[in-house]
Amino acid sequence: MTTTEEPTRRTPAAPAGIEANGINVIAESERKGKPSGLFWPWCASNISVLAVAYGAFVLGFGIGLWQALIAATVGAVVSFFLVGLVSIAGKRGSAPTLVLSRAPFGRYGNTLPALVSYALLVGWETVLVALSTLATATVFERLGWSHGNGTKVVAFVVVAAIIVLAGIMGFDLIMRLQKYLTLAMIVVTAVYVVLAWDHISLSTARAIPSGTTSATIGAGILVMTGFGIGWVNTGADYSRYLPRNASTGGVVFWPTLGGSFPVVVLVAYGILLAGSSQALSDAINSDPIGALTTILPTWFLLPFAIVAVGGLISGAMMDIYSSGLTLLTLGLRTPRWVAAAIDGVLMMLGAIYIVWISDSDFIFVFEGFLITLGVPMAAWCGVFLADLLLRRRDYDEAALYDARGRYGAVGWPAVISMVVATVVGWGLVVAPFGSKGLGLARLLPGPLRVRRHDRHLGVRQPRRPDRAGHRVPRLPAPRDLRRTPPGARPTRRPGALRSGGLRSGLSRFHHVM
Repeated sequence: MTTTEEPTRRTPAAPAGIEANGINVIAESERKGKPSGLFWPWCASNISVLAVAYGAFVLGFGIGLWQALIAATVGAVVSFFLVGLVSIAGKRGSAPTLVLSRAPFGRYGNTLPALVSYALLVGWETVLVALSTLATATVFERLGWSHGNGTKVVAFVVVAAIIVLAGIMGFDLIMRLQKYLTLAMIVVTAVYVVLAWDHISLSTARAIPSGTTSATIGAGILVMTGFGIGWVNTGADYSRYLPRNASTGGVVFWPTLGGSFPVVVLVAYGILLAGSSQALSDAINSDPIGALTTILPTWFLLPFAIVAVGGLISGAMMDIYSSGLTLLTLGLRTPRWVAAAIDGVLMMLGAIYIVWISDSDFIFVFEGFLITLGVPMAAWCGVFLADLLLRRRDYDEAALYDARGRYGAVGWPAVISMVVATVVGWGLVVAPFGSKGLGLARLLPGPLRVRRHDRHLGVRQPRRPDRAGHRVPRLPAPRDLRRTPPGARPTRRPGALRSGGLRSGLSRFHHVM
């Protein structure tokens, strides 16, 4: 086994126009940009109107209007603040996130978080491509256009081509695309908010009974895991080109603002929509994309589809770029763009399986698996940030690539801390693997285990859009998604919206979720 990689400052060769830098330290002459440029990728990947669906998921914890708004705001801001903190490492070390993670974990001990990160990134980009394909089919069906395999094939090819091309071309193209996607999605999302505003009844939403403090905390954790926590393993990937003298405060502020602002606005809007109509809330829980189209005029459905798919594509572009870097970190000796192409092939094969081969429950189980993997990633984040904040000197660049250097082969304190925190975290997971009986909630001994009546404290998984092309739930027509009459006390049937946590995330939506 070799103990060293390529020299830290050697830039690999690449075809013209394709980013050559991989996991090497970015040369001083190539460092560029301002911290404010970090606003665009983080905003674009989180401005999707699908974040509106999280309003129903948050209210599903049985909490009131103000509790839901506070949980959404705190969850979004805190989670993206963590992304901002991780971004500091990129400015200080000028290398990808999982390369800098070798400082606490060691050259080979870092394989543990790198494997988890790679599985998450490839998994979510696969889900996002599948959801983009299915979302297009859903909207086309609503328009009365073709919604069979032909529509899905065209949508899949276009979406996958954009994502793979962006991943291969690299940093500069992705940053430019994210800026234009952000501006376009802001405009279309603003129109969506205006068109759907008539479905909001503030008096009805305010009448929702308040819930417990533990339920509010659980809702906040849902938003954290659904958005910012899903991106912590990529933060330094997009700040590593910044000059070393860039403002540290700006490096933290702009990702925090870019990621959290659209999430706070859209989830809050979703809370008002879902809190105003139990019928709409239930429809969102069954089929978010389909439900959100029912309150729109027909002429706006196509722009809605474009912005919904655009948000998913934006998140997938960031995933495939970071997954390529992570694959190199794991030891693959190829140029960065080749690693991105390999990830693209895996992404397309996985999306094909989800859309055309798997049964209707597979995507829920798979997303649940990815959400559960978010627990060790959160544990990694704690270890990584502790090392970063305690660090009094710059990273030893050579040691990041040499097991005989300062960081060693295995950083046992970091590895053990991550494993222990993961076991404890999995012991608190309430509905792992999509509530399909593959739970890990029995890992902890009885006195420490989250009991049934404490269910608001765990990581929970929200239900996801059903698969277009299979039988899509029949949603009420727009006139049937009536608001609860003003002054009337909304009711929620027992267990409604109780399947619970997402980045991507979906969000990522990712995500997502």
